Amino acid sequence: MTTDTDARTGFQAQLLAHRGIVAKVAGTYAWHPDDRDDLMQDIATQLWRAWPGYDSARPFATWMYRIALNVAISHVRGRTRAPSPEAWHEDHHDLADPHAHDHEAHEQVDLLYRFIQAQPPLDRALLLLYLEDRSHREMADVLGLSETNVATKISRLKQRLRNEL
Repeated sequence: MTTDTDARTGFQAQLLAHRGIVAKVAGTYAWHPDDRDDLMQDIATQLWRAWPGYDSARPFATWMYRIALNVAISHVRGRTRAPSPEAWHEDHHDLADPHAHDHEAHEQVDLLYRFIQAQPPLDRALLLLYLEDRSHREMADVLGLSETNVATKISRLKQRLRNEL
């Protein structure tokens, strides 16, 4: 039998080990630093609420992505208006690699962020997971889609990205 302290300690350890997932999801769905912080807090709160139902036989990262993306997508749907691309870009300058000095690389990253920002919430989730090198199976598990559907959507997103950039 686990105690509340054991549960809290286990949760905190997992959250700390996978904190990058929360930050990446929040950074993909929230445009302003304060909104990102609020979204990260909302994700952590929902993860804690769902923690008793976590099945340790399944990968924690997959479970975490599923919850984080659901919270983020709900966050986006709850917004009355989306920010302008300029506002999103201005608030995401801190997401670029601070050590990169290549102007062309910065420009390409900026174009990618703008492309991602312009996509509907589900497509943003797919792009985030794809850029994280998640397998089609894991993406399907996280998003509740079939692997075939994931492959098709990723292929279409890549084609759209090539056409637009």
